[in-house]
Amino acid sequence: MPTAKDAHGKIQGQRPGEVAEGDSQFHYALYTVFAREGAPSATANSTEATAELNAVVENLKSRGVTVRGFYDVSAMRNDADVMVWVHGDKPEELQAAIRDIRRTDAFFGTKIVWSTMGVHRDAEFSAGHTPSFAKGIDPEKWVCVYPFVRSYDWYTINPEKRREIMKNHGMKGIDFPEVLPNTIATFGLNDYEWLIALEAPELVLLVDLMRSFRNTEARLYVRDELPFYTGRRIEAGEVAKVLA
Repeated sequence: MPTAKDAHGKIQGQRPGEVAEGDSQFHYALYTVFAREGAPSATANSTEATAELNAVVENLKSRGVTVRGFYDVSAMRNDADVMVWVHGDKPEELQAAIRDIRRTDAFFGTKIVWSTMGVHRDAEFSAGHTPSFAKGIDPEKWVCVYPFVRSYDWYTINPEKRREIMKNHGMKGIDFPEVLPNTIATFGLNDYEWLIALEAPELVLLVDLMRSFRNTEARLYVRDELPFYTGRRIEAGEVAKVLA
């Protein structure tokens, strides 16, 4: 599939409704953040509760849904405890997955404080960019997830200038080869335009990379990039402890 863009900046070869370049299927991802609201179940920390959550994860696999991770986002902000990242090719299955997870003993007494879905489309900075999760790359220890909305004038700027701005922005990532990028589109699915998840083996790499991104012209065309949810990937057996 060609990667050239037309005079309007549209990727040639990806028609509306088609999978993105290099893909054989759609790649949807859903990030859902939970917070403790009521008292936990008396058996939330039990072996049975962990087994139940693991069983749900295994069942989701049979339905084409992958749980990339549970993440401890507690104390990073005042409104969140655990984030769940799921992905697959059917958005309705991702919605059902979160409902199944929410019904488990480990998540009893929690509420959803933020939940956002997106799908892989050709990115602004590279027609060939594929999210790391869609490539089957193993997840890293830490993740930083945030939405993104461009300024109102961004999409009316000359496409060549936009490409140059995004090229310079993307070059900042070269110094951080350990960081796994995941950029997906979310136009019309919620209040945002893009969703970004950056994965790294060490938390400080995410801090340094995000600081580096500030030193680019692309920063002049940002309307919104909040909220940020950052946390450490945990096992199913740790979820109840974080939510306790």
